[in-house]
Amino acid sequence: MLIGYARVSTQEQDTQAQISALKSAGCELIFQEKASGGRWDRPELQRLLQQLRKDDQVIVWKLDRLSRSLKDLLLTLEKIENTGADFRSITENIDTSTPAGRMMMQIVGSFAEFERAMLRERTKSGLAAARQDGRVGGRRPKLAPNSKKRLSRSSHRGKKRALMLHVCSVFILPPWCGFLPDTG
Repeated sequence: MLIGYARVSTQEQDTQAQISALKSAGCELIFQEKASGGRWDRPELQRLLQQLRKDDQVIVWKLDRLSRSLKDLLLTLEKIENTGADFRSITENIDTSTPAGRMMMQIVGSFAEFERAMLRERTKSGLAAARQDGRVGGRRPKLAPNSKKRLSRSSHRGKKRALMLHVCSVFILPPWCGFLPDTG
């Protein structure tokens, strides 16, 4: 079965031109949606994917109608492929039922993988530069360094252990953190 998917980003836009192109392509069933392509929670797309069967073909007027994000596009195409269905984009002339169409989607996937690797590399480089500048990642400590010293000194002046345990529990510190005298 040929299944069409039409999407516009806002309520003011109209899907008629897309629907006309999908009908001309032979679509028997058309799902239409008014939602951003960057969002994954699109109910009509989810319904389409749930109804999809082996040997069906999902057709869109243009690739960006399926998704604006390359990552989401590849995930959606993988779901389509996993059901045994094919995908076709009318405007870009991509058809995964042909060897050339499958190759095009593999190239798109390769670029996405390259993009992810470059992002990882930039992130790693940025973290290293921040460390070199003396910045440390992670959240700020709950207890300031001078408060730790005061707490440590007061614990050694004979304050009650119960009070110190209470302070440790308030600041979510383990009792063995070095602020309590050894009892062993």
